[in-house]
Amino acid sequence: MHARDSPAVPGRLGEVDTVKRWRALIILGAAQFLMVLDTSVMNVSISQLVEDFDTEVTAIQAVITLYALVMAAFMITGGRLGDIVGRRRIFLIGMVVYGVGSAITAVAPTLWVLTLGWSVIEGLGAAMVLPAMAALVAESYRGRDRAIAYAVIGGLAGAGIAVGPLLGGWVTTYLTWRLVFAGEVVVVVAVLLCRRAIATSAPSGPRPRLDGVGAVLSAAGLGLGVLGVLQSSTWGWVQPRNPPFTVFGFAPTLFVVGAGAAVLAVFRWWERRRDEANADPLVHLALLRRPVLRSGLMTLLSQNLILLGLFFTIPLYLQVVQGFDAFETGLRLLPVSATMLVTSLGASTLGRVAGPRRVVRLALTTLVAAIVWLLATIDPAIDDAQFAGAMALLGVGVGLLASQLGNVVQSGVGEAERSEAGGLQFTAQNLGSALGTALIGSLLIGALAHAFTTRVEDDPRLSEETREQVGVALQAGVTFIPTDQVRSAAQRAGLPPSEVEAVTDSYASAQLQGLKAAILATGGIALASFLVTPHLPTARQSRPQERGPDAPAGATGSTL
Repeated sequence: MHARDSPAVPGRLGEVDTVKRWRALIILGAAQFLMVLDTSVMNVSISQLVEDFDTEVTAIQAVITLYALVMAAFMITGGRLGDIVGRRRIFLIGMVVYGVGSAITAVAPTLWVLTLGWSVIEGLGAAMVLPAMAALVAESYRGRDRAIAYAVIGGLAGAGIAVGPLLGGWVTTYLTWRLVFAGEVVVVVAVLLCRRAIATSAPSGPRPRLDGVGAVLSAAGLGLGVLGVLQSSTWGWVQPRNPPFTVFGFAPTLFVVGAGAAVLAVFRWWERRRDEANADPLVHLALLRRPVLRSGLMTLLSQNLILLGLFFTIPLYLQVVQGFDAFETGLRLLPVSATMLVTSLGASTLGRVAGPRRVVRLALTTLVAAIVWLLATIDPAIDDAQFAGAMALLGVGVGLLASQLGNVVQSGVGEAERSEAGGLQFTAQNLGSALGTALIGSLLIGALAHAFTTRVEDDPRLSEETREQVGVALQAGVTFIPTDQVRSAAQRAGLPPSEVEAVTDSYASAQLQGLKAAILATGGIALASFLVTPHLPTARQSRPQERGPDAPAGATGSTL
């Protein structure tokens, strides 16, 4: 009996070792899943949030943008805190902060409380969690395991995007979106209870100090830049539309963006000065001189700009134009989520064979094709089969990107630079998310206003008095609302039935034109992203990275 049983023991031990080896990834991946989940829930619940808080689409756009902006502004600081107090500890502190924000969001009675709980507190928690998570994954796995780990993390991000619209849509439609955030608190507690599965190495050498001035400058610079882009839909870019003030008769938008750029220039000077003085900078800007790392970060920014721009625009088409509820919207977003999940999990092998550069270029080509296909589906009556096909192809493109970029960024730095690289990685991602929602949303509203103005002016069914009334209304600001609300507003204004229908038809046509302009802009960004891919690793450069933990920095062509 013992002789027959003994050969099975090593197998069982091997299974136990395998479970222990990947247990940390399960916990870290749960955090990644959680933070992608509620962004997709918010996007699919836009119409319900507008109704619940008696507000406008642009207000919810600002809440979504602020969430990504808070993460982008404090992500580098969060990464540095991981070096100071320990990556595992800052990960757990961040999870607690995130859980508190989720609890506040779940019970938010007003839009301002929602903004505090979700955009600010959850955003700050995520800024601590995500860089630490990226560093802990890189610290826990080596070689091929690391590539697999980052593919799994990308896949779990895809799962969050997959589950978010469907779960969030169902809960929003049949129960309340608040339950999603209450459920997040439960997941946070579960992660905290399993914290011992996350191991971290003991810090070596003196702990760095936090560069408080650099943290303030980076947050202020990024905040001003994104604020200007976000408000451009209300203020106007050059000609003032409805701003709180003007600068020499011009809209303040470009001046606010310029102020952000100036603050970031001061931040760059300050960081160089601290580096030269052998003080601890917030981030070693020399990292950005590494071509592989720089290309990876720029591609990450582009990826999220495209994805979040589309995930803000498409739900508006489905909910406002087509009149679908949140659950029906989630069902129609399922193809992009499912193919993204499957592709991101399966494409890590492709990256090792063909090299990240070719996979990323294939991904961008796929994204362009998907966006062109999507443009053809934006019609008054949706063709579900064509729309599903475009969404599925879009998911393939994003999944190919997600499978490569996390590993590319972390493979471009040494072990001691993991937290900084994680901070830069998620800064790029969330800056892309903030700009995606702000910029694409701004282009959408701007194109809507321009198309509506043009159609009203050219419509022979409208009197001169009606054209003037519409012009005054547009000067006060235009928003993306259902055509039924436009019809009701025109009736309340006392327009005759024929002119009510003319104004409604003009607005409906302008809606589609605005949506197409916004989606077309994401296609332009995908094409422009080819310009940042030449320094991504090839298959030949990638192979040494799999053989040893210290090979990547040299193997990826660091210029330092």
